[in-house]
Amino acid sequence: MSENRHEKLIILGSGPAGYSAAVYAARANLKPVLLTGMVMGGQLTTTTEVDNWPGDVEGLQGPELMERMKLHAERFETEIIFDHIDATDFSEKPYKLIGQSGSYTCDALIICTGASAMYLGLESEEAYMGKGVSACATCDGFFYRDKPVAVIGGGNTAVEEALYLSNICSEVTLVHRRDELRAEKILQDRLFAKAETGNVKLAWNHQLEEVLGDDSGVSGVRIASTKTLDKQELQVDGVFIAIGHRPNTEIFDGQLEMKNGYITINSGLLGNATQTSVSGVFAAGDVADQIYRQAVTSAGFGCMAALDAEKYLDDLEG
Repeated sequence: MSENRHEKLIILGSGPAGYSAAVYAARANLKPVLLTGMVMGGQLTTTTEVDNWPGDVEGLQGPELMERMKLHAERFETEIIFDHIDATDFSEKPYKLIGQSGSYTCDALIICTGASAMYLGLESEEAYMGKGVSACATCDGFFYRDKPVAVIGGGNTAVEEALYLSNICSEVTLVHRRDELRAEKILQDRLFAKAETGNVKLAWNHQLEEVLGDDSGVSGVRIASTKTLDKQELQVDGVFIAIGHRPNTEIFDGQLEMKNGYITINSGLLGNATQTSVSGVFAAGDVADQIYRQAVTSAGFGCMAALDAEKYLDDLEG
């Protein structure tokens, strides 16, 4: 591990919130250092089409958008370091960050560590992780070309995964525990069209009970009705879990105020909206947003956090 380095402002995370914060902070001559985390680009690197990014009329791919945001931050001389922070100490200033490749201190910190895929917690799910169970269709979908798969979930993520896989796999069964989806209407319309004329099947009012397989990998799933408890087995080669995400805030436990794992920020109408319970530590994006969770809102939060950090640092020097 390299020796400690001190920075005026550090940004944790390389999703829309992190890169947006970097652009605004760099333009304010704060010379931000952005630590990427384990997955550079965050959740959008696992997303296919992004149709709701303002100004991109034809839509674009998630990885493409994140690469453009990275280049935008670098254009204004943001220093980007590929490192993952394992521990933090906010008990005194400057704040301390311990990473896998180095240690850091900073006068101000913007947390944009995002969220990670959630799993059901089944033993069989864990046993076949990487052997047929995945949470990322764009990462692993090509392994199942011309093969049947199941997608578990009913929100945007699940429907997007099912639509993506329908262009690759022989058959896609979406398993949802309710009788209606939570996904955006435009996504639902696309899915229902595929279900009518394509290779998508819908298993309403069912939940995953067990992933089936052997040493060679997944061979099927057992699903149970949420109404009658009747069970049935589906022959599939892959299972994609798409039931939501959990904020990546574990390293801040006991140091920042949180609710349901999400970092509490000021919000309100008086400015300093992204301030956490620790002065000089700000949060933006999915770590502080359990309602909207959109790329564009995360980017907006990143802008706000950079402006809040700029004012905080100006007051320190003032």
